[in-house]
Parts: sequence; structure tokens; C-alpha cells
Amino acid sequence: MHTIKKISKTFSYITPVSRTDRPILGMVEGNNKTLMIDAGNSEDHAKYFIKETLKHENAQPDLVVLTHWHWDHIFGLPALSDSVSIASTKTRKEMEKLVPFSWSDEAIDERVREGTEIEFCAKAIKEEYQNHRDIQVVLPDMTFDRRIEIDLGGVTCVVQHVGGDHAADSVIVYVKEEKILFLGDSIYPKMYAEKVHFTVKEVLRLLDELDAFDAETYIPSHQRPWSKEEFRQETDKLRIMAKYTDLFGGDQQKITNEYQKYVNRELKEDELESIEYFVNGY
Repeated sequence: MHTIKKISKTFSYITPVSRTDRPILGMVEGNNKTLMIDAGNSEDHAKYFIKETLKHENAQPDLVVLTHWHWDHIFGLPALSDSVSIASTKTRKEMEKLVPFSWSDEAIDERVREGTEIEFCAKAIKEEYQNHRDIQVVLPDMTFDRRIEIDLGGVTCVVQHVGGDHAADSVIVYVKEEKILFLGDSIYPKMYAEKVHFTVKEVLRLLDELDAFDAETYIPSHQRPWSKEEFRQETDKLRIMAKYTDLFGGDQQKITNEYQKYVNRELKEDELESIEYFVNGY
């Protein structure tokens, strides 16, 4: 199911689980304070990660940062009642909208029908919460607008709002001394839409912002961590696709042909998918 991995002196993470849409959660342990990145998709998810990383009885991180408002990153927050929770102002606003929701099968299905929830998330929520459905949306204790720096003692976390197609409120966490950039879902396409999509302008703006960080390890929430070289390959792919989308006015066939010429091989499934997302967003 899950594996806990320690990839530097201060940083550990839990691997993702796609069936229930559990994302990667991060833990940064400084000399004075501990900071958790994202609260997980359930209290069980959060508690398991905390128990396996902090080890001692009833331990809780001092702080928890939420990367954005989507359910799989915030529903674990009730398990962190002794931690100070931090989110962007935009994230809090989006979370406030979820507070009155009911999470029964019927209520979730109704929201899917009316287009405010997506089928993929509905299915994962039902899978994660099979035995009980006492979901409580807890709002963050502190908010910020653009950027904050948190000194944990010997290690600093820069939390910065970057936005992006996936969620306009997305923030990243840069663990400065370890050169780890926790991307959350920022680099993914927009899911809460009629069609899953990327937009040329927003992708290019986001990539420029991410490039400003001097990182060696990049952590996207639903995959394995990337090296600098792997991140560069991923961002180069998106930049080229964005360029061709603009050049060919969103013509899928022309973009595909040109990209295939560029890489000089058969295209992989994820590349064809990304091209489709750009076409959808054009």
C-alpha cells in the first residue's frame, strides 16, 4: 500500500495510492519545529503518515501547510487538531464553499450530475470512506497571500503561491537547504472543468515561476519524485507542446505530427494525453 521514504536529513514522504487518490504527503523535521505538507485525503491517511514518521506516542507536526483546496489534500485536517494549519487566502476561500456539503453517496452523485464534482473524485471518496462518512472540512488557522518563509531550526521552508491550471490557489513548498521543491498538483491540468485541460499562457507562466527555484528534487503529488533532469524533461515537453498549440491554433493532428517530428519516435500515451489537454484548453 504505502511506503515511507526518507530522501534527505530532514525530509520524508509517503508514497501515493491511486485507487483512493491518496497523494504524497511530506514531513520536514527541523531542530525546533516540524512541518507537514498537505493533510491527506482522510484522517486515517494523515494519522498513518504521522505515526510512521514522527514515531513517538501522540506526536503531531507543529505546522501543516495545505497546497490547495482539493479534497484529497485537506480531508485529513481534523486529525491535526494540535498543529497550526496554514494555507493561502485563496485556498481558505475555496474550502469555505465545501463546509456546508453533505458527503453521502446521494449528495456526491447529485453534485456529479450538476457538474460541481467529478466522477473520478466521487469514486475515490467512496473508496476511501467505505466504512464511515463523517467528513468534516476544517478551515486553516492562518492564511497568507503571496509567500511566507518558515524557519524550523536548521532548515527553512518557503511557501509560495504559484497558481496554475490545476487549481488557481496552488502553492509550492521549497525546502531551501535540501533543494527539494514540493510541487503539489500545480503542474497538472485542470480537472474541474467540462474537459480536462491545459492553457498555453498559464502553463508557460507557471513553468517560469517554478524555474526560479534552485532545486535538485521535485515532488509532484501523485507520482514519484523527479530528479532535476526528469523535471527538465517534463517541463520541456510542456513548453514545446504549448508552443505548437499556439502555432497551429489548437489543431490536434498538426500538433501531434510536429511534436512527433521533434522527438523523432512514436509518441507515448502520456504525451498524446497532454497534447489533447492543450487542445481542450485552446
